[in-house]
Amino acid sequence: MPDSLSDLAADLLEAARAAGAESADALVTRGASVSIGLQARKLEEVERSESVDLGLRVLIGKRQACVSASDTRPETFAAMAERAVAMAREAPEDAWIGLADPDQLSTDWQSLDLDLCDPSPEPDPAALEAAAREAESVALDTPGISQVESASAGYSRRALHLAATNGFSAGYERTDHGLYCVAITGTGGGMERDYYGSQRTHGSDLESAAEIGRIAAERTLARKDARQPPTGTFPVLYDERISGSLIAHLLGAINGSAIARGASWARDLLEKQVLPAGMTLTETPHRPRIIGSRPFDGEGLPTRDREIVKDGVLTGWTLDLATARKLGMASTGSAVRGTSSPPSPANGNMALTQGAASKEELMAQIGTGLLVTSMIGATINPTTGDYSRGAAGMWIENGVPAYPVNECTIAGNLKDMLLRIVPANDARPHLSRVIPSLLIEGMSIAGQ
Repeated sequence: MPDSLSDLAADLLEAARAAGAESADALVTRGASVSIGLQARKLEEVERSESVDLGLRVLIGKRQACVSASDTRPETFAAMAERAVAMAREAPEDAWIGLADPDQLSTDWQSLDLDLCDPSPEPDPAALEAAAREAESVALDTPGISQVESASAGYSRRALHLAATNGFSAGYERTDHGLYCVAITGTGGGMERDYYGSQRTHGSDLESAAEIGRIAAERTLARKDARQPPTGTFPVLYDERISGSLIAHLLGAINGSAIARGASWARDLLEKQVLPAGMTLTETPHRPRIIGSRPFDGEGLPTRDREIVKDGVLTGWTLDLATARKLGMASTGSAVRGTSSPPSPANGNMALTQGAASKEELMAQIGTGLLVTSMIGATINPTTGDYSRGAAGMWIENGVPAYPVNECTIAGNLKDMLLRIVPANDARPHLSRVIPSLLIEGMSIAGQ
């Protein structure tokens, strides 16, 4: 059995044809990962894994089925194909499924220099442990930190290859380095915790272990002796570390799957104002060394920069082939898929227009309000956009942080909230989603 991913994918397609599939696509991945976890200065977890995952989707008329396995023997391929074909024949019809036409497929993906794979060797577990220990030690040695809940370091390398009976065959590799620290201050019912971490495609781009431990400790100490804020209507400033959640709610509402079902609060907002004038939300799939970058989508279509919102106006939905056909539109090259599921639309790298003011300047402007640094739970009505989330952060008085707060709820309606956002200028450019801190006036806060 050949062991190249392209050969494995080709053999899966051949097995599908032999079993009676009219068309098919195959996704094959091979990966290795190693992770180290510490707790209370002791080694808590050491894990290394290697895997090959195989996914086959077969289509018979307007019916489809997906199967997956991790066994590369020829007899397994034949059994997968036979099972998939049998399942497809019994599946309900879906008028919108089908592979891409050959003229829709990506042809220049090899010319993209995305630099997603670190050429350095896999890091030694001892080096990962040393980095995690340094982050933990820096946090623990900070006065006021009572314990470090966890410090972890990890690395993964993953290659994938996608092939289909329409002639598409392509693949790429990516690496992922990560280092994280979660610190705790106080004891018993007065404990508060926070974290910091760094994740990059290349290990040389990671922030230092000492910096990660220091910031984790600083964030945690800032939450010491937190109490509930007052109840009322106040400005809310979403810190850059969690402001992307607001944009994620918008992206979920314009996802083709939700739009095709009619289950989205944004279903009537195409070519209408969804953000303040002057703000643009751009998808950027070709940024080098960024985790969310990709040269082609899960159906072999080319990925491209796309202004999802331009000057505050929503320009289009996020679509794969099936949702595009159902809506009478063209795919936006946004399909993602795993080895055990068919394609579905999703967004990757995003960038939102930044403002002119810093986060501190926005705090000074609002005078009194809430700076949100973490959120828990969510009650969001996908049809109406009604929004309610638990939050913690800092209460702002006279334009500066006055005291930490927790156990409060912020509420509003996403349609109205997004139209009122005021961006800061503090987005971190190395993240997959480059979203600055966002201020929203007139939010309902339930506290004490």
